[in-house]
Amino acid sequence: MQRLYDFLRRHPTGVDVFWAVFLLGISLASETARGESRGTHSPMAIIPVVLLLCVVIALRRRMPERMLLLAIGLGVAQVVLDVETSPADFAFLVIVYTVAATGTRWASRLALTIGLCAAPVAQLRWPNENSGALGNVAIMIFQTVPFALAWVLGDSIRTRRAYFAQLEERNARLEKEREAQAKVAVAAERARIARELHDVVAHNVSVMVVQADGAAYVLDAAPDQAKKALETISSTGRQALAEMRRLLGVLRTGEHQEGGEYVPQPDVEQIEDLVQQCRGSGLPVDFKIEGTPRPLPSGVELTAYRIVQEALTNTRKHGGPNAGASVRLVYFDDGLGLLVEDDGKGAPHELYEEGGADGAGHGLIGMRERVGMVGGTLDAGPRPGGGFRISALLPLKPAH
Repeated sequence: MQRLYDFLRRHPTGVDVFWAVFLLGISLASETARGESRGTHSPMAIIPVVLLLCVVIALRRRMPERMLLLAIGLGVAQVVLDVETSPADFAFLVIVYTVAATGTRWASRLALTIGLCAAPVAQLRWPNENSGALGNVAIMIFQTVPFALAWVLGDSIRTRRAYFAQLEERNARLEKEREAQAKVAVAAERARIARELHDVVAHNVSVMVVQADGAAYVLDAAPDQAKKALETISSTGRQALAEMRRLLGVLRTGEHQEGGEYVPQPDVEQIEDLVQQCRGSGLPVDFKIEGTPRPLPSGVELTAYRIVQEALTNTRKHGGPNAGASVRLVYFDDGLGLLVEDDGKGAPHELYEEGGADGAGHGLIGMRERVGMVGGTLDAGPRPGGGFRISALLPLKPAH
């Protein structure tokens, strides 16, 4: 059965030809059994009409509109030549269904009109002598119903096919949109990793440079201080390498990997370690926490850490040799406040925007992007008394 079904799907025209030949055989057998035609004095007129009606069945899928017009012409010829109905007239019912399902709209409407008129015309042309007027009307209505049902069935199939075609088009469009969204997500992830790399490299390298300069300065006079500076350089370098391995690992795999050689994302608790590191590099930093600490979303944790890291890095770059900084974390009921200030000589605002004198970093632009990703606000600019001030408010939601 499955093979037969597959064959019928692959060769619909061949199936139509088979049914056309079958209908031709039935019609010719019916006319032979009937004997002399009751509706015409020329039996030879029946054969061309029957043959052409079978052609309508055979070619209905290939050219439905043309076969509809041929069927209409044959119907008119039957009425004019007084060729009484035969089994071949089943082709009218089939072509009405076919045009309603696959034909153009004008052909579908024409098929419905002709189908509804076919039975009344046939009943008027060849009335049943054994039935009265009401009987003929009942027969007319009874013969009209199949044409109406055939058209309704064909039109329903057309609507169903159009619906499925629309679904396929929609699925294809959604697939393209998903691919586009995936590309955007990849680009956003790469931009995020670029900001991470900038923050890691800018902060840790600046610490290493400061410590290296200090070690070179006191190498002969105070070897112990030089040794301590070199140890700071070593630990800072290891930390930078660990974070860079984590970020480059994300680039290679496309996803976060916990454990192994990768380290977790920095959080708010590590801000104190960051402050200690800056103090060890020679930058005085006053650090205070106000409010009651509570669990934070991971995105807020990382954003807060990176803002403080970038702010202290800028202070070290642009604040001058005697600059100091202060860091405040304030836990509000609905948010986390960050305030980072320094009292250095400062630098043009554009340098903070660019992230450095070479213009190669992200600076405040990266900060604003990070804050915007968590739905927060950022205010940054020079202080009236000198130095620079960065204030951020990050929304605080309960961790789940």
